[in-house]
Amino acid sequence: MPIVAQSTETTDWVSRFADEVIEESERRAPGKPVVVASGLSPSGPIHLGNLREVMTPHLVADEIRRRGREVRHLISWDDYDRYRKVPAGVAGVDESWSEHIGKPLTSVPAPAGSPHPNWAEHFKAAMIESLAELGVEFDGISQTAQYTSGVYREQILHAMRHRGDIDAVLAQYRTKPKAGKKPQQKPVDEAEIEAAEGSGAAAEDDGSSGSAGYFPYKPYCGNCEKDLTTVTSYDDNTTELTYACTACGFSETVRLNEFNRGKLVWKVDWPMRWAYEGVIFEPSGVDHSSPGSSFQVGGQIVGIFGGKQPIGPMYAFVGISGMAKMSSSRGGVPTPADALKIMEPQLLRWLYARRRPNQSFKIAFDQEIQRLYDEWDKLDAKVADGSALPADVAAHSRAVRTAAGELPATPRPMPYRTLASVADITAGHADQALRILSELDPDKPLGSLDEVRPRYDRAEAWINTQVPADQRTIVREEPDAELLKSLDEASQRSIRLLLDGLAEHWSLDGLAHLVYGVPKVQAGFSADATPKELPPEIKTAQRTFFALLYHLLVGRDTGPRLPTLLLAVGQERVRALLGE
Repeated sequence: MPIVAQSTETTDWVSRFADEVIEESERRAPGKPVVVASGLSPSGPIHLGNLREVMTPHLVADEIRRRGREVRHLISWDDYDRYRKVPAGVAGVDESWSEHIGKPLTSVPAPAGSPHPNWAEHFKAAMIESLAELGVEFDGISQTAQYTSGVYREQILHAMRHRGDIDAVLAQYRTKPKAGKKPQQKPVDEAEIEAAEGSGAAAEDDGSSGSAGYFPYKPYCGNCEKDLTTVTSYDDNTTELTYACTACGFSETVRLNEFNRGKLVWKVDWPMRWAYEGVIFEPSGVDHSSPGSSFQVGGQIVGIFGGKQPIGPMYAFVGISGMAKMSSSRGGVPTPADALKIMEPQLLRWLYARRRPNQSFKIAFDQEIQRLYDEWDKLDAKVADGSALPADVAAHSRAVRTAAGELPATPRPMPYRTLASVADITAGHADQALRILSELDPDKPLGSLDEVRPRYDRAEAWINTQVPADQRTIVREEPDAELLKSLDEASQRSIRLLLDGLAEHWSLDGLAHLVYGVPKVQAGFSADATPKELPPEIKTAQRTFFALLYHLLVGRDTGPRLPTLLLAVGQERVRALLGE
């Protein structure tokens, strides 16, 4: 058995898979590059659930590259799949696009206004751009190009010669669904169900079966371009194939050994590709573990093509804070591009790297993103001082760099929640944002907002696109004279204590100490007293004091963290709004 080089990182799930993949590759194809694979269907927006299909093999491939081994990460673009339905919520698309249902995705026009030549290229482009930003190195394979150029001709002819063997495998799983059983939900692509939504014999997701027998190949109609076709005869010797289209009535006879306008059905196509590409590692969604699923059936069919099923984990769903499981057929589902508008690539990579593939997790588009960034920054600090746990160090390393080098990073990564608050309060005024951020640490003032970019830009985008208007912060133009007049003596004293300490404590840390300290001092304790030294009612007093400040400054019970808010408003304006 070959000796497997150990990772330079500590052992984590990525390293363990890399060990297995290298060992399996040496067993199957010694001396050749390791091949890992992903498959994506550009039938609509490629969402963050699809990204797990890419990130899992990417992280493993990158670990193998770190060990000095040659590896190829293939991404098969299933752009020769049928256009199944018009996705909701896609800009520039209406029900008129339904006339294209049944055509290859590359034969469907791109959404209105798109610079791309067809539907598939439109949705591929956004994903390719996001993968570049995430540092994902891959070899893209267009299935349209593969099929229409005849690359798979021998594999197609082989499948047709062995259609009886394929049919025998598929027959084991052809059972009628039980009444009331819920349909499967594929988390990654819809290729397997796409073939099941045609009509008549064309609706079979594992091939055409009728009076002429079973055929694992589906031609696209030479007249209407749709796959609503039925093979009516085939001659193994001459490869003459006759089909009829149920959509337009067209029929023709072609020679399959020179015909390139069709494809193998999904449950045959996938294992054919495993064998053709020599794929060693490819993950699959959790639903593929069920009997009769394409991954399970493919494990038997791949042998007909002389190959072996890849090793790889079943991976769990990826969710969005406040949203249900994602489906690429539904419009408005967040994509990697959407996530990268509000978070840096390192954070997004970390979310996929820190969880084993079989663990589900959520990506935050709501307030939870601030907590995630706090967690990330704490990890960053622990890695820097050597106190992080080994598995956390590994996940951090996979987030910030690839085998090719470090990902571009924010030079001075201030807390995301602070940057978001400043972006909220300043409402796009860069000079005001620079002033406030410079005052956070007077000893190290910012020379330019570029020092906190791209994180600042991500936080600003989050404020502008994800925070509802009624939750945005609007500082009062004039003091709330009525409220100030109604304050009791204790409240007036708390405001006085704050105002008296503003000049001395005018920094982020100083103001935090001041606003938390005022209720302590009022109660007769030191401003430095720790929670253990204080009675429980101090917390209540602090909450009451904070609510009063928010009302006087922004007219609400809550808002951005008070130290940040005070800095943002500015000392002179704070004094005016607090009645001085």
